[in-house]
Amino acid sequence: MIVKAVAEQIPEIRQVWKTCFPEENTGYIDFYFKNCFRPEDCFVMIKEGKIVSMAVRAPHALMFNGRVLRTSMILGVATLPEYRHHGYMHDILNIIMDACEHTELVTLIRTETPALYEPYGFRYIYYRTQYRLQRSDVHRVTNFGCAYDPGSLDLMKVYSAFIRRFNGFYPRDLDYFIRLKKEVNARGGKIVAYYNGRDQIQGYIVMIPAGDQIMAEEIVYLDSVALLKLCNAALAEKNTVNLFVSAAEDLSVAFPRAQKTTFPSTMVRLNDASLFSKVFHAEVSDVESAFALTKRPLNLNEWE
Repeated sequence: MIVKAVAEQIPEIRQVWKTCFPEENTGYIDFYFKNCFRPEDCFVMIKEGKIVSMAVRAPHALMFNGRVLRTSMILGVATLPEYRHHGYMHDILNIIMDACEHTELVTLIRTETPALYEPYGFRYIYYRTQYRLQRSDVHRVTNFGCAYDPGSLDLMKVYSAFIRRFNGFYPRDLDYFIRLKKEVNARGGKIVAYYNGRDQIQGYIVMIPAGDQIMAEEIVYLDSVALLKLCNAALAEKNTVNLFVSAAEDLSVAFPRAQKTTFPSTMVRLNDASLFSKVFHAEVSDVESAFALTKRPLNLNEWE
């Protein structure tokens, strides 16, 4: 039996999550279920009186070519090991996809196992690049202007200025950045911002420790000075920084010696090609041709 979850099932859902994603940061799991998880977004399979499989359809807005599209991110796709290979997730995804087809133009999922989702029409559209930075790769500058507890409003302002260069992103409001600060803190990380000589924020970097390395999961910068300041701040924490940016951001000029790897990040499913064509006054037949209409580089750095 597949049903939408209710609040009383949250502890059981959380345990399924922890069992199926043992490598995930426990601080993040705690944060997610306290601040982000809504049971009405979660579909669960009940067998033998317990939850054995689940998936979350998290609703969002997506900016594309100047329009706000209703969309959702599929996440938390999980089946307990002893109940796998029985088609339970297939049944859940069929129900979710049917709901998506009737309510939104596109649906998103971030995954490292694309073969599981290609039969449902998902294709990789977003790509990201990882720069592996060592101390010798980055020109050394002082940390003057760097702040280690930037306000949420400042973060929102500089993100809004930065993201205008791109397309296909989630609009972020003040509440988003309030939650982001709480999430990063729960994961043992830091957000460092850079302010110019006029005390105007010019960028920020989200840093999560991972052993002897830093995972710089997001960097926002309005100029090359901000980029260098923030990367130096990260290298002051650890000797190796894994910096993640959109594939459209070519930082090879700034870091010509750094190891660079581009990888697929987010898959997209086009739910209604005819309606998408009407909305954007173009003929599209699949998700690739739909996103080929983009007027700016794509940038989506979201997990939820």
